[in-house]
Amino acid sequence: MRLANITWPRAQKYFEENDMVIVSIGSIECHGRHMPLGTDTLIPDRLLELIEEKSDVLIAPTIPYGACECLEPYPGTINLGTELLYNLLYKVVENLYSHGARKILVLNGHGGNIKTIERVGLDFEKKGALVVMLNWWLMAWDMKPEWKGGHGGAEETAGIMGVNPDLIDYSELTEEPLKLKDLNENLVATGFRTVKFKGVEVEVLRSTPNVTDNGWIGPDHPKKATVEWGQEMLQTCADYIVDFAEEFKKVDLEKVIHNNVLGK
Repeated sequence: MRLANITWPRAQKYFEENDMVIVSIGSIECHGRHMPLGTDTLIPDRLLELIEEKSDVLIAPTIPYGACECLEPYPGTINLGTELLYNLLYKVVENLYSHGARKILVLNGHGGNIKTIERVGLDFEKKGALVVMLNWWLMAWDMKPEWKGGHGGAEETAGIMGVNPDLIDYSELTEEPLKLKDLNENLVATGFRTVKFKGVEVEVLRSTPNVTDNGWIGPDHPKKATVEWGQEMLQTCADYIVDFAEEFKKVDLEKVIHNNVLGK
C-alpha cells in the first residue's frame, strides 16, 4: 500500500477510512569503509517491504536524507542539517495531516534524525495527532540484547547483509580493532563524542573524522555480522512494527491527547 503507487481517489478513500500512515526517513552518510553510504535508508526500505507483506497501513515515500553534521566530512555524505530536515519532515507530515492522517509512524534509520522527529511529533500533538518514532536499531536491542551495536558495527552490517550482502565491501571487513583518537593519555575517547576521565564520561563535540579514521564506532566489531543475523533481525523488527500498528489503531486520540494546561 504505497502512496506513490495509488491514484488520488484511492488515497482519498483510504483517508476516509483510516488515519494512519508510515513515513520512513534515513540518511546518506559514512558507515565505515565496508558499508554503503545509504545504510540508514536501505535498511528502513527493506523493513517497509516486509511490513507491506503483512499490513494495510499506507506507506509514504522514504525521505533518503537526514541530519548528519558530524559525519559530513566523509566523501559522499549528504547532510541536510537539523533545521532543513525539520522543515522538510514538518511539511510532509503537515500534508498527510491535511488529508486525514492523525497517527503517523516515523520509521527512522539514523540517530541524527531523532531530535528533529521529536520536535515534529510535539508540534503535531498540539494539533490532535500522535507521531510515533520507530528507531529500528534501538528496538532491535530490546528484542534481542545480543543484537546491540554501534554505528557501522556488526548490528548495522548484519542489517545490510539482510538487505543485500553484495553491498558490503568484504575487502574492507578486516579483523582490525576499533581505534579511537584520544584527546590525551587521560582523556580517553569512548564514542562518537564521549571521552572518559576519572571513570566519568563527558561529551566533547568533535566531527567523526577527528574521532576515528574508519567511520564505524561501537562495541560490536562488524566482522561478527552474518546474513542470517540480518535476516532474522529485520524480519523480527518488521513483524513487531506490524503488531504495534494494529494495536495503535485502537488508540482513542481524544482520550489520550489533552491540549490544555493541566489544572486549568
